[in-house]
Amino acid sequence: MTTVLELKQITKTFGKGAAATQAVQPTDLAIAPGEFITLTGPSGSGKTTLLTMMGALQSPTSGAVLLNGQDLAKLSEKQRSKVRFEKYGFILQAANLIPYLNVQEQFKLVDKLSHTDNRAYADQLLTSLGLEEQRDSLPQMLSGGQRQRVAIARALYQQPQIVFADEPTASLDSKRAHQVVQTLNETAKAHQTAVVMVTHDESLFAYTDKVYQVRDGQVSLLATNH
Repeated sequence: MTTVLELKQITKTFGKGAAATQAVQPTDLAIAPGEFITLTGPSGSGKTTLLTMMGALQSPTSGAVLLNGQDLAKLSEKQRSKVRFEKYGFILQAANLIPYLNVQEQFKLVDKLSHTDNRAYADQLLTSLGLEEQRDSLPQMLSGGQRQRVAIARALYQQPQIVFADEPTASLDSKRAHQVVQTLNETAKAHQTAVVMVTHDESLFAYTDKVYQVRDGQVSLLATNH
């Protein structure tokens, strides 16, 4: 299997000596291009810590996170920042939109920073997420769910190799939640984008290829859907 992201015996320990807590036990995981995986488990089980290590936002205490075979810990912070911008898309619980830019301008800023112009794709994403009428709206004019859907469209916009989604449907009603995860699934397959989603919502598992349970920092395969 071709892998885009591979975890090799990664661990994460916070604190030292008697106060040390192992948030992530030794973990191996391989994710293929176009694969959509879910991490689920109780709060405080290590899911978000795992996600931030995969996303090059923090380094493991031991082991290696490999992106296309490259150990992320061996890159400089500047190189890791470039990886996060060019290869990764992040969908966080807080939408993190720029308050003084309308919806269309959020995408134009990405174009400006990456020297590209994919406006037709932006329109396609907004339509698929039911946002075609909000193109000229500022973030404060949108509902919480609409802001979250704009953030999802923005994360997908650069066609990253991997999208990391931390509880992306927490602020959405059930119908919108299913619509959003279906869009993530279709994008994963159409563009061979890997998606790693953290969610507690078991009704969304069916859209994903594999479900991993995270408990006390240990990761185990719960279900394979495809």
